[in-house]
Amino acid sequence: MEDNNSIPEVSLFHFIKHSFQILKNPLPFHKSNFEKHGDLFKLKIGFNKYIYFCRDAELAEYVLQKNNRNYTKSKIQTQDLAKYVGNGLLTAEGEHWKTQRRLIQPAFHKKQIELLLQTIQDTIEDQYQAFSVNQTTDVFPAFNDLAFNIVVKSLFSDAANQDQINRLQYITEAEQKMLVKELRQPYLGWWFKLSGTLKNHLNLSLEARQILRDIVKDRLNSNTVYNDLLDMLLSATYEDGSSMEEQQLLDEILILFTAGHETTSNALTFIVQLLAKHPNWQEQIYEEIKKNEDQDNLMSVIANSTICQQVIEEAMRLYPPVYFIDRVNIEADKFKTYSFKKGSNLLFSIFEIHRHPKLWDKPNTFSPTRFKDGSRPFSSFYFPFGAGPRKCIGNNFAIYEIILAINHLVKTYKIEPKFDQIEILPLITLKPKNAFVNFIER
Repeated sequence: MEDNNSIPEVSLFHFIKHSFQILKNPLPFHKSNFEKHGDLFKLKIGFNKYIYFCRDAELAEYVLQKNNRNYTKSKIQTQDLAKYVGNGLLTAEGEHWKTQRRLIQPAFHKKQIELLLQTIQDTIEDQYQAFSVNQTTDVFPAFNDLAFNIVVKSLFSDAANQDQINRLQYITEAEQKMLVKELRQPYLGWWFKLSGTLKNHLNLSLEARQILRDIVKDRLNSNTVYNDLLDMLLSATYEDGSSMEEQQLLDEILILFTAGHETTSNALTFIVQLLAKHPNWQEQIYEEIKKNEDQDNLMSVIANSTICQQVIEEAMRLYPPVYFIDRVNIEADKFKTYSFKKGSNLLFSIFEIHRHPKLWDKPNTFSPTRFKDGSRPFSSFYFPFGAGPRKCIGNNFAIYEIILAINHLVKTYKIEPKFDQIEILPLITLKPKNAFVNFIER
């Protein structure tokens, strides 16, 4: 099957001409080309080889869900990220991914997550005590610490000491920064190897594994049940009754660190910035909190935090932490008038789909009421956690965590903006930049 020549092509010269700006922030380049060429355009990267940039929601749904079996993740995750975090749920493909998904899925069922809610709430309250009040603060580092500590406490309860937590956080973030350098500056690959930079970061991954190995060993020797994620992972069994081998267990834990804290800290920061700019929504959440004070458990509080959830869903529409999703087709494929030969690279801009003027009324306006009936009405073009079988396994965990974090924040503080506009830093995920606010005690 040949590529359809009707798909507009952006010249390599045009790409190189804007390469410095693209290195800093590729989103304006994408947006200008979508506006000029439509919802799908291609960039030639080699002999008869292209990257397809897409904001066609129907094509995204087709690839991610309806015909997902014909598409695999690109080497960014299956190779580039995998060399740091191993071959776990986020980076695995094929039968290995299916096996791991079936094994781990029960740990993220709502009833299992409910067992972790008090731990999450306690961690939030502890972390908020360190927040600065009545002074301008960049909140992203604080939420980054919060999200990482929630992952650690949910995984290990109190098994990890603070030195181990700090070191794991440092390693996780250092490896992500290194991966960004490799992806954005592939022409320096030789230097990363020659200078020992790459080897140093791979050694950090080995250090993280040793820390985790020690924690797991202590847990196995404790003979105590904590009902945390580590207990669930250790007790999970394959169809033949066997458990995960140590290497696979460490891979899955490293991936939970990577996927479980950065996207959440990004989302929390953007939500708080939007609330700072729209104090009327702060007050609506505050009134909702007061109505929920008689709820007898945290799951009931979450279920009744409908206004808070509207705000979260709208924030993740405007600023999706996973702002692009890439796939490669295993066999040649055709969708409508588009034809893609085997091995085509498709990059879906979730950021652009979530702001597409044909899909959303006033797409650049913060309007949580559009989600008053939940996100289901928009499911065919709303992908904050991906779509299809590879939809983020921790989506419920993340939403519950964010609801509890925002509720406790709004209950405790009023939020004032100390920024002119929300700035973004598109790296592996969509990061906030210069997120300065002022917290005032209620």
